[in-house]
Amino acid sequence: MRLSTHTDYALRVLVYLASTGVPTTTVASVAEAYAISRNHLVKVVHRLGTLGFVRTARGRGGGFGLARRPEAITVGEVVRGFEDHRSLVECLAEPGGRRCRIAPACGLAGAVVDATNAFLAVLDGYTLADITERRSALVALLDVGSGHAP
Repeated sequence: MRLSTHTDYALRVLVYLASTGVPTTTVASVAEAYAISRNHLVKVVHRLGTLGFVRTARGRGGGFGLARRPEAITVGEVVRGFEDHRSLVECLAEPGGRRCRIAPACGLAGAVVDATNAFLAVLDGYTLADITERRSALVALLDVGSGHAP
């Protein structure tokens, strides 16, 4: 299984916020810290806000920050918010899509659903706090404080 770029970026944004401890930051700061696309991050941060993971403020002095404590955000819920696991195989795709000829007799869909549920259950066992325990190492790697990020 491979997570989408948007899911990857969402997790990176949350790791940045939790590890640096900054109350508010900007898309430009996060994009520079990770050397990733600012345009993609704008969409990711908007979705993180819609899902309630970050709070956003527009305009001069605006930015975004964590809306909940890192201990209250699981990796699994972030992945669920960004991934469409129904499209892993064609027979799980949205209704109205192409159906596989053998779907009525095939057990693949059930196996994929079970595997996806197990994958997400493992990710539910990890919080943002868990994956940012090594804060000082993360901050050093993000080059925060050297003028590259807030």
